[in-house]
Order: sequence, then C-alpha cells, then structure tokens
Amino acid sequence: MEISESTWAFIAKHRCEDVRDVALHAKRGDGIDLSFALEQIAGWQRASVKLPDWAACDGLIFPPQVPMEQCSSQFTAQYKARLAQHLLENQLADADASDSTSLVDLTGGFGVDFSYMARVFDHATYVERQSNLCDIARHNFPLLALAHAEVINDDSTAVLRHLAPVSMIFLDPARRDDHGSRTYAIADCTPDVLALQDLLLVKAPLVMVKLSPMLDWHKTVNDFAGAVHEVHIISTGNECKELLLVMERERCAAPRVVCVNDEQILEYEANHGSTEDADGIAHASSDGEEPLAGTRTGAIGADRWQYLYEPNASIMKAGCFAVISQRFDVHPIGPNSHLFVSAKPVDGFPGRSFAIESIATMNKRELKQALAGLTHANIAVRNFPLSVTQLRNKLKLKDGGHTYLFATTDAQGRHLVLRTQKQ
Repeated sequence: MEISESTWAFIAKHRCEDVRDVALHAKRGDGIDLSFALEQIAGWQRASVKLPDWAACDGLIFPPQVPMEQCSSQFTAQYKARLAQHLLENQLADADASDSTSLVDLTGGFGVDFSYMARVFDHATYVERQSNLCDIARHNFPLLALAHAEVINDDSTAVLRHLAPVSMIFLDPARRDDHGSRTYAIADCTPDVLALQDLLLVKAPLVMVKLSPMLDWHKTVNDFAGAVHEVHIISTGNECKELLLVMERERCAAPRVVCVNDEQILEYEANHGSTEDADGIAHASSDGEEPLAGTRTGAIGADRWQYLYEPNASIMKAGCFAVISQRFDVHPIGPNSHLFVSAKPVDGFPGRSFAIESIATMNKRELKQALAGLTHANIAVRNFPLSVTQLRNKLKLKDGGHTYLFATTDAQGRHLVLRTQKQ
C-alpha cells in the first residue's frame, strides 16, 4: 500500500487529537490523503484502548470502523494464543518433536487473533475474502514480526475444500448479514461451522471456533453432537466478550468448561452438578441451624449471613451455581438470585465479595433501621419486583458512595435488601 510520508507525518502529529476537530481545521493538499489520515487517527485511538501493543507499533494500518469494532481485544487474543499453545502441546505430546506445526485462520478479518496465535506455530495462513483487509494484513504482518504468515484473499469454504491437513483451524464466523444486521445463530453466520464441522475435522485435529456470547452454550454444544471438548467463556472487566469452542475428532460426552474473567479462572466438567436448579438450591443445608431472625424456617443459618458473593459475568453465563456452592462452601440465597452468602471470608471467589452490615425485608421499620444514616448507595437487584430506579426512588437514595445494596428474593419468597461494603 502506497502512503506518502507527508500523510504518515500528519497522522503522527494529530493522532492524539479529536478527529472531528482535525477534520474541521486540516488544510488539504501538500500530498496528504486526508480521508485516510482521519481514518487512521480514529483507528489508532480505538487501538490505544483495545490493542495497546498494536498502538505502540509504528506504521500499522487500521481498518474502517466496523472491522475495528468487531476485532478481538488484546486480552482475548492473547488468551487464544495461550490456549492454542496448550492444545498444541497436548496434541504433540506423543508426536515427533521435529514435525512442523501449522495454523489456518479461515476468517482473518483485521488479523488480531491471527497475529497472536500465529506466533505459536511454525507456519500460519490468514484467509480473508475482503481484498482491502488482505492488503492491510500484508502491510501489517511484517511490522508485527510475522514473516512466516501467508495471506490468501479467497472464500473460506473454497480454501477449506482444497486445504492440505494442518495442525489447527481457527474460525470467527461473521455475525452480520448482507444488510449489516447482527446475527447470532450459528447457521446464520458465515461460514456455517455446523455444516462444515465434518470437513473441518478432516483437515485438522484441532478446530477453535469463536462465537457470540449471546448464544446458549448448552444448546451449541449439543448442536455439535459430541465434537466439542472444551468451552471457554471469556470475560474482561466483568463483561462477557466471547464464547470459544474447541473441537476434536474423538467424541466427547462432557466437555471441560473454563470460565475466565481477567485473572479469575474456574474450570469444571459440564455434567458436574447436573441436578442443580437455578442456584443449586438442592444443595442448601437443612441441618436445623437457627434461621435468620424474623424469618420463617429457612435453609441458611443466621451465622452464615456475614459475607455476600456475586459471581462474575462468565460464571453467570455458564450457570454453574451448584459448582460454585460446593467448591467455595457458599450458600445460595434463593432460586434465581445468583447471590451467595457465607459465615467466613472466602479466598479466590470468582466474582465480587462484600461484608454484610445489615439485612431488612421491605417492612418500613426494618428498612429505616437497616439504612440509617445512608444518603448514597450503589444498588443492584436480582430476582426482585422493583427495578433499580424504582427501588432507589422508594428508598430516597442517591447513586454512588461506598455502600452496596443488593435487593433479592430468598428461598422462602421474602424480598430482602442487604446493606454491604465491598471487600
């Protein structure tokens, strides 16, 4: 791609400025491709947040807004690279160490995932049907020290049909239709991985597929009829970003599930706790301990209402609440509350933890006593008849401060408000 030195200099000079102001005040001419420069300034600014390694690499070209929005973040791309390395090591454990390894990314896009995973393999091939993205990839990969990367501008299905066997295939099916509208069902994405499943596994013993976090992962695993060996639910900043499936040739009855939220990681087998209800209530204690004061008979003893735990976004997506209850010895407050309590602090809980200061029902006197002196609070509702706004108005509290209120419904059907401090 031919870009003038004056254009690069203009981009470097203005890349930290507001793009609209630059567009308004920039003087045209002097060999500057202004539209390209503005696109690059906007792309660099997005990358500085989403892809800091790329933003720090001079000379990279960034694509238009939509590919930038769709591309992986640095965190999720690095996670895929570590996963690919782990899968490859397991695959080659009994193989000849001198055998070369190869990756084919059939849906290259902007190339972020490819750029990190490619470093794990001896050979790496990027396939993309949009020629402009291929041009950008050819420009960027040498700057990213990916001299072993090959770029192919072609349809992914056509390439797959003529592909020689490789170590691993990666796909991130396009989740937009021809009109630019979002799609979520696997069969509506391009390419249709379900239809290509058998061919993919003929061409590679390992297939990694990135899917929308909106999908029901249980149904998705069932749709692949035993090919899925691992399910990775990836979140960062407590926001669920991706659903990753790892497929292999042998059939698998119970895939391994890995829930990731930044540094928090929880692993379990998918059939673990299969008899649980929405919160693992079947595992609640009935040991006859004294219930919480002022309540009807309940399963959670009064001494256990000392600490509150809120699972992170990946745990919530996985729905593995019985696993959480058993592994961390915490107790679900009630069906569909997705909140847990314990008598003692729990180290390493995959989510947020809070110390409980007081608990009240919606009785006015109890609320007044429990919320005494409070003017501000961060409010969350779970399985509760009022919205956050409705509850905030009812309690006459402003947003913010150091106090966290959780409003929920317990196993006895009581509406509770728990006043807590973050641990």
